[in-house]
Amino acid sequence: MIVKLQRKTTRYSDLTYGQYYAVIGIEADDFRLLNDRGQPYLYPSQLFEIVDPSEPEDWITEFGEDGERYAYPPRLYACGFFEDFFDAKKEAVVTFWQVVNQRLGTAKVSASSSS
Repeated sequence: MIVKLQRKTTRYSDLTYGQYYAVIGIEADDFRLLNDRGQPYLYPSQLFEIVDPSEPEDWITEFGEDGERYAYPPRLYACGFFEDFFDAKKEAVVTFWQVVNQRLGTAKVSASSSS
């Protein structure tokens, strides 16, 4: 899934207006993506226009009690994975970058959608 930041916002200064971002996961309907500082943070989905809605077929998707969506690649779906990543636990960091580099290598914005 590729999204584009719809408007400037001072609250999220680590994102650039008009920039395209590859969504690497969805958590409680928020998008996890690499911000301009290369950090995988969560952002409200309302900030973005979906440019390409296609998602990898292997994502695991579940819904919470209130219908909120959770979706990640299998290797990033483990409970506590991102806590381990931000705690700089080697296995989580290595796994994260392997998965993200693979995904970003296949993410594309078509010429027709970038205008």
